[in-house]
Amino acid sequence: MKKTVYLIFTLIISFTIVLTSCKTPKESISISTNEKEIFNQKEKDTITISSDETEYEIIIIEPGFNIWLQSTARQKGFYSQSYMESRNNIYVNEWNRRVLQPQRFDPNLYEMQINYDVHTDYGYEVNYKLFNYFIYFQRKYNQRLGPFMPRI
Repeated sequence: MKKTVYLIFTLIISFTIVLTSCKTPKESISISTNEKEIFNQKEKDTITISSDETEYEIIIIEPGFNIWLQSTARQKGFYSQSYMESRNNIYVNEWNRRVLQPQRFDPNLYEMQINYDVHTDYGYEVNYKLFNYFIYFQRKYNQRLGPFMPRI
């Protein structure tokens, strides 16, 4: 009887050790030296996201974003508008959730809600710049707004 209890106890301990040691490592974002330099900029950098075809406009005041957009982001046409719209919807929903929880998420990062309606066609330009801002933001501040890595 003692051997059976000891064997069961040993199996439980072994099983627990195996389960806890099988965690997948957290993926880290690979950031180039050039990108780090852009992220470390301190001077104000304002970019207006708007479209000639629509009346929608977003103003982003983020040091380095405009330079990053021109030098590091994928060129226009790389992603389809529908791809960016689906990602923007995910990013905006998570962003707005974090804005509403300032005790849990840094209110200096998540200051204002973004009004993004999936049923509105904002045009390619607005979606392109908004999508790239989310990529920039996630890479610069080491945040994850969705289930996927923010890659360029």
